[in-house]
Amino acid sequence: MRWLNLLKANMRKEYLELKRYLPNTIAMLLTFYIIFLGLFGTIHFIGDPSTQDTNIQYVIVNYIFWFLTITVINSIGYEVINEAMRGTLEQLSMSPMGIWRIMAARLVSTTLINIVIVIGLLYLSMATSGQWLNIDIMTIAPILILTLISMFGVAFIIAGISIILKQVQAFLQILQFILMGLTFVPLSLSPVLAFLPFVKGIDLVRNVMINGISISQIGMGDFLILGFNAIFYFAVGLGIFIYCERVALNKGLLAHY
Repeated sequence: MRWLNLLKANMRKEYLELKRYLPNTIAMLLTFYIIFLGLFGTIHFIGDPSTQDTNIQYVIVNYIFWFLTITVINSIGYEVINEAMRGTLEQLSMSPMGIWRIMAARLVSTTLINIVIVIGLLYLSMATSGQWLNIDIMTIAPILILTLISMFGVAFIIAGISIILKQVQAFLQILQFILMGLTFVPLSLSPVLAFLPFVKGIDLVRNVMINGISISQIGMGDFLILGFNAIFYFAVGLGIFIYCERVALNKGLLAHY
């Protein structure tokens, strides 16, 4: 029940912030849509006509996942920075739920809200380009859930670093381009990429949405890799976050920005 109440409170917080700072929310969405228009225009006017449709579909899926990875992984880092600037980070540490549980609830809340935004951007992008992808919910859902869990692990690592260093905005901006590279890179370049946090999951979703494969066509080995990545990165990320929190407590960093 406490987890449910925590999730509801953070869901309400995230929704109200998006609503009350509506111009910022609209500007964010417009920015990502304009980026898509730039990518789409480049392929449409300059790209090879024989592979144009496939390339546009590829861009739609990758750009949508880039938006999702940024909002999931970077959001908790900015949350820690904002709490520190407001002077409320120490108060979170004194909560019976603890910082990591509060941040986990915010991660889930942010993700759920941004999935709704992603769906809207996805259909807007498909309508703009005239390329309609295969949206197989039964196949995409389990892949997406496991992929998001591994993203949560990376987000906790970023949050742990933010608790100690505080000023990491420049790093988070650089991270956006690193995430873009990981979401756009094809898995065929190297099998090792499958063991990075979310590359395997995005590759499978690409195959579902572009090539139309179903869950029965995805091998057990693919799901084992997804499951391993989810457990490994989440455990490592949470462990690093808890360790950084203890270091910050011992050094008295939570009370100061």
